[in-house]
Amino acid sequence: MTDTLEKSLVPDDVPARAPELKRSIGVVGGTLLTISCVTPASTLFVVVPDLFGSLGTATALTIAIGSLLCIAVAFCYSELGTLIPSAGGEYAMVTTMAGRLAGWLVFVLSLLVVMIVPPVIAMGTADYLAPIVDLDPSMAGAGVMLLATLAGLLDLRANAWITGVFLVLEVVAAAVVAVLGFAHAERGPDSLVSLQVAGADGGVDTVTAMLIVSGLAIALFVTQGFSTAVYLSEELENPRRNVARTVLATLGISAVIILVPVIGITLGASDLSTLTGGDIGGMVEAWSNSAVGTFVSLCVALAIINAGIVMVIQNSRVLFASARDKAWPEPVNAVFAKLGRFGSPWVATLAVGVPGAAMCFVNLDTLYGVTGVSVTGMYLLVAVAALLARRGAHRHRPAWRMPLWPAMPVLLIVVLAYILTQQETEYLLWTGGITAVATLYWALYLRPRRTTRWLVTLPHDERDQSSPAGH
Repeated sequence: MTDTLEKSLVPDDVPARAPELKRSIGVVGGTLLTISCVTPASTLFVVVPDLFGSLGTATALTIAIGSLLCIAVAFCYSELGTLIPSAGGEYAMVTTMAGRLAGWLVFVLSLLVVMIVPPVIAMGTADYLAPIVDLDPSMAGAGVMLLATLAGLLDLRANAWITGVFLVLEVVAAAVVAVLGFAHAERGPDSLVSLQVAGADGGVDTVTAMLIVSGLAIALFVTQGFSTAVYLSEELENPRRNVARTVLATLGISAVIILVPVIGITLGASDLSTLTGGDIGGMVEAWSNSAVGTFVSLCVALAIINAGIVMVIQNSRVLFASARDKAWPEPVNAVFAKLGRFGSPWVATLAVGVPGAAMCFVNLDTLYGVTGVSVTGMYLLVAVAALLARRGAHRHRPAWRMPLWPAMPVLLIVVLAYILTQQETEYLLWTGGITAVATLYWALYLRPRRTTRWLVTLPHDERDQSSPAGH
């Protein structure tokens, strides 16, 4: 690995007082924000139905396997996030440990995920507001994105409480679905490993092992939001303790909130065709009545709005950090690094929220495929960085340390690389094309300016701990 920043996390020519975010939230606030980014209810109602369509009764098993893989991913994030508590998240961690090019590619992959997903989830709002009002999906999605952008301009502590209230309703909706599913069980627990899906001709098809492996890319995306904790690490109090707590708590809670209702739905669906159809709202009404169905739908709509708020917050932090770290021409860096009266990066917030609203009018049929490939590739590079996290000076720096190192990141690298090979060529080409363009930008603009561009920085208090005097 070349161009690593092992000797010094902050080059001499980086200003000692670059713009910094204030530490204002603890584990509870960070966990509320992070779980809201996982947005379990909107994931359950928007993403999981697609898995039911391709995996049928194997959906719960696939999500469970994905959640187990995410434990290893969470260990990597926790160790790296306490070593490098920066709003840049993955790219700051990977740049520091694995080199500047690897960090740049992780930045591009993370930007793909966080920029595309919010507007597409937002467009699902119209479906769940249908019981009370008929809205155009694109218009509703754009409205949600603009509302989320306005909320993102506020103080982060205020947003933690706003999203916390929405999160309660979200969890209630997921709990109602789970209870109704279990109460109307049509099949036994053995059906969870029966590996059956309704065929196009009305028959029953078998879900193969290769289909499950292919579905793992989306299953990883189902709980992907737990990584938000590292984006917030610059604003978490006592990050060396609280980053790991927030990452691991979020993964555990979100996996339960998503997996338990999925099991209930699998057991409670009236037949295999209904399960494969993935109409969860229709199943809820069939199990109860229209009033309960309307309540659940409204809770999901609020969950989507909640997700939009947190994702805009996350995205703006990534863009803010990239500007502070000199990823763009200087006029662009200066604008994106501006902080508003509430301490939030207001220009960066507008820069991710307003285009997100515009993207609601774009056809994004390949969203989940590209997102699945991007998430898997991003986790792969994070695992590589975790494998390198105990070299040189990093070996002795205070940080949360994962168990079973280096076996954990090595196993993760092998599994994720295999999952990538099982994805559809179209999605690999889309993601590969975007990363190729990003690599060209790196080669022609960033690399020739290595002393003035793409300089990963840490918050001032963390720099002090990173210096020899801080040991």
